[in-house]
Amino acid sequence: MSSVNTVGRMGRLEPMEVTAVATLGSCAQRGGVSFWLTALLMNLTVYPLLALWTLFGLLTLPLTLPLLRLVSGWSAQRTMRYLIWVYGQGWLLIMRPFVRFETEGLDPEKLHAPAILVVNHLSFFDTYCMALLPCFDVNFAVRSWPFRMIFYGFVMRRAGYLDVESMNWREALAAGRRVLEQPALQLFFPEGHRSRDGRLQRFYSGAFRLAKETGTKVIPLCLTGTDTLLPPGRLWLCPARVRLQALEPVDPAEFPGENGHVEMRKAVKERMRRHLEGGGERRC
Repeated sequence: MSSVNTVGRMGRLEPMEVTAVATLGSCAQRGGVSFWLTALLMNLTVYPLLALWTLFGLLTLPLTLPLLRLVSGWSAQRTMRYLIWVYGQGWLLIMRPFVRFETEGLDPEKLHAPAILVVNHLSFFDTYCMALLPCFDVNFAVRSWPFRMIFYGFVMRRAGYLDVESMNWREALAAGRRVLEQPALQLFFPEGHRSRDGRLQRFYSGAFRLAKETGTKVIPLCLTGTDTLLPPGRLWLCPARVRLQALEPVDPAEFPGENGHVEMRKAVKERMRRHLEGGGERRC
């Protein structure tokens, strides 16, 4: 669905410094004639197919949503999250001729709900890449603007996504608790926005406050390659290698005290930084 960010009153606490992470840069810096021909073919096919797949999903939603609920017995939120995950699978299929997707550490046992996922943010397509996760019951924390889009707003409300930009902390905490008690996975992009220079930006505290308040583990996810695929400020798609890796869970009990969420945030960011600098290659 639409690009997701985690900012707003839920997360605007104790921002951290910007951290440099290596990046490959734009498509213009690499590739010969064959590369550019592949990129041209990619743009001529992927965008129309994505538009048709999205239109098909929206037109069939009034039938698939109630039918799946009837067959599965799931709640409306769980059913919608499953359909969003299926939509993401279609996106991956459309992209696979041009994008090499790799995963590591995405063990269903490690990603067992309840848990809080935090992932770095490089591209509009980062959200689509969450379909690489082996579990579908993932709830996103989202900025307010997508909720104002008629179709996306309906889908996100139906899925139970958190509009953290318009929530105060009490409302966000209560909503996050309900998600984790279902149980489901709650996902944040703690940078709050896409990095425009390939560097890991400051982290906001919302995900880590929620983890401390609920005693829920945090699982860092490191995503690379989407800034090659489609960085901020560009519409031209480029062939890329996209990699999603889950690091080891972080227990909030290891960070006691009133400011434990701050120390937890620093520790998680540092762990992600070391991983991205050490092995987060981004190349076609």
